[in-house]
Amino acid sequence: MSGGPVPSALSPRLATGAFLLVDKPRGPSSHQVTAWVRDLLGIERAGHAGTLDPNVSGLLWIGVGPALKLIPLVLEFPKRYAGAMVLHGAPPPKELARVLAEFEAPIYQTPPVRSAVKRERRVRTIYHLRLLETDGPRLLLDVTADSGTYIRSLAVDIGEALGIGGNLVELRRIGTGPFDERRSITLTTLADAVQAARAGAPGALEAALHPMEEVWEEFPRLVLKDSAASAVAHGSNLAAGGILGAPSRAFSKDARVVLVTRSGELVATGTALFDSREFTSVRHGWVVDSDRVFADAAKFPVLWQTPRSRPRPTDTRGPGAADVI
Repeated sequence: MSGGPVPSALSPRLATGAFLLVDKPRGPSSHQVTAWVRDLLGIERAGHAGTLDPNVSGLLWIGVGPALKLIPLVLEFPKRYAGAMVLHGAPPPKELARVLAEFEAPIYQTPPVRSAVKRERRVRTIYHLRLLETDGPRLLLDVTADSGTYIRSLAVDIGEALGIGGNLVELRRIGTGPFDERRSITLTTLADAVQAARAGAPGALEAALHPMEEVWEEFPRLVLKDSAASAVAHGSNLAAGGILGAPSRAFSKDARVVLVTRSGELVATGTALFDSREFTSVRHGWVVDSDRVFADAAKFPVLWQTPRSRPRPTDTRGPGAADVI
């Protein structure tokens, strides 16, 4: 884009890292919407987490700058959808309620033939499945499920369980983890905010660019000692005795945790090797298996004597789950 302030002048968050909650319309692909946002902001790269098919509308999380590294965390959040399905018959009302209740559980799914991921049977949990309204054979459902759940396949399975068949006819994502559609912004509104920022009124654009902390604050947080922060930033796991004080909240073994400096800067994420009750009493060995480093190692002096570091973790995103352009 030519003319007006450079991107970093539009908002400092474009350089330090931020994300947008975009209301994707039906029609364009998630990749196209992300490209439009990138070009609108005049930045080099943007990426989305949780691809929506072209004919699906709703909340699309788009990261810019350093926030691109948050994509694996956002992919872990459950997703919430409003979906309309049509039954191919008329089930008794009590039977419909019973079947829907049975699907509120871990279920098996196989990705559709057109899916970008390998077609292997896998388990996905349906946390919440509610019937909002009916209109003849048409049902409106409210579904909260694991990331990667195929809602179209779920609708077909519900129809089969009822013995009459059914299919999804419309779908909208209304939530991703702690973020819901009420906080989203349309592409038109974003374009207006960018134009206002270029004219010297950045307020609307600032409101649309959410700070990175809103993502990682959803996870249990461990504050690191300076020496531990340096070791983790250079690729090490977190060793016992490396944290200051108690964890920010209780967590179980194998939970996702975030590791931050005493000033609150995100260093890395990882998997807890003990639950929060045992954590502070462990005296030797690793306590967190760090899997993704966010901090710039060059900013951390080497403060440990005999590092036992490992290669930097690689991006473990599956194909089709996210897109960076």
